Amino acid sequence: MKYLLLLFFVGILFSSYSHIQTTEWIAPAWADTLKNPVAYNDDAIAKGKKIYNQACWSCHGQDGKGTGPAAAALNPKPADHTSSKVQQESDGAIYWKLTYGRGKMQPYQKVFESKLRWDLVNYIRFLGKQQSVSEK
Repeated sequence: MKYLLLLFFVGILFSSYSHIQTTEWIAPAWADTLKNPVAYNDDAIAKGKKIYNQACWSCHGQDGKGTGPAAAALNPKPADHTSSKVQQESDGAIYWKLTYGRGKMQPYQKVFESKLRWDLVNYIRFLGKQQSVSEK
């Protein structure tokens, strides 16, 4: 009986974890109050691109569409950084997600200093603008 009870709870634990992984990823409301202290300019975009090419492209792809070589094996799928959904998020929300990570996406808080994470936010914005230009 104890064994069956243990299996029951383990089953609930795994089904809950699976549910958490497939739900929409929403940053806490306070993240929207974070203001990007790094100016959106060519220097910040270049620094952000360098970081992106180090840490993000394998899942999110060179074009930011979430179709990198590692994406097929991931659940949930990596975000499309060019999508209106991502581009409509506040800089603070994107920064929060980069900082704390989720699932297979590691938290970058201890990997990249704060300024570099903000550079990465600027590059993600750049990817969205590139997509807008190519759609015209």
